[in-house]
Amino acid sequence: MAIRVYKPTSNGRRNASVIDYKAVLTTDKPEKTLCKRIKKTGGRNNHGKVTCRFRGGGARRIYRIIDFKRNKIDMTATVKTIEYDPNRNCFISLVQYEDGEKRYILAPDGIKVGMTVESGDNVEPKIGNSMPLSSIPVGVEIHNIEMTAGQGGKLVRSAGGVARLMAKEGNWATIILPSGEMRMVRKECRATIGQLSNSDYQNVKLGKAGRKRHMGRKPHVRGKAMNPVAHPMGGGEGRSNGGRHPCSPTGLPAKGGKTRNRKKVSNKRIIRRRKTNRGLQLVV
Repeated sequence: MAIRVYKPTSNGRRNASVIDYKAVLTTDKPEKTLCKRIKKTGGRNNHGKVTCRFRGGGARRIYRIIDFKRNKIDMTATVKTIEYDPNRNCFISLVQYEDGEKRYILAPDGIKVGMTVESGDNVEPKIGNSMPLSSIPVGVEIHNIEMTAGQGGKLVRSAGGVARLMAKEGNWATIILPSGEMRMVRKECRATIGQLSNSDYQNVKLGKAGRKRHMGRKPHVRGKAMNPVAHPMGGGEGRSNGGRHPCSPTGLPAKGGKTRNRKKVSNKRIIRRRKTNRGLQLVV
């Protein structure tokens, strides 16, 4: 996929780039029956208190209802469009089943208009098909993986995401996630074949602060630039360096501290933890 670089007509344009959507997308009008309005929270709860900082504003979005479950079994669907979704960084595809029903699915890399996809226990393991892990051959690339059978895909749903099925033993399947984590998932959980689209998303440079505001993200303020009443690292004479290890406003370690719940049920199914070094990514 091509990345278009702007001419340096200003400082913001000089370092900005965008994905050439015209080369990939087939329409810019979503299916109205699969759309709904979403109300923005601005990072606030029902009391109006900020519970998630640095959120607010942004362009208005219409939410597309995505079929993460892929539970229309043994019925062929034809790919009608490949579309942009403002709520996620990968593309989506509109598919129409034999009975006329339309659904949105996450578009895998290489899918084309006119192709057919299917969901079932004994379907062919080709791009876009969904099936239980028990039916997928070992070594195949997958995405949109369920953690509980029938719940819908929870793992590997972002642009360019891909996991690999490594082994099957008993009632469990072993997969390697894009983070490098190796974990076990029940064999009856479903997954979709292929790598997700828009893998060049990570190479796009916003170029200016305004594009981040369009996404609904406000400026991220350093803790040591705040007052002592607002942050544990705030205050001090001059440009102080914080005086303690980096932490959140509530005192949780910000770098290197473990934040995962030790009592999480799925912890015992993790065989190998994800990589912690920044910039390293496992090639699966």
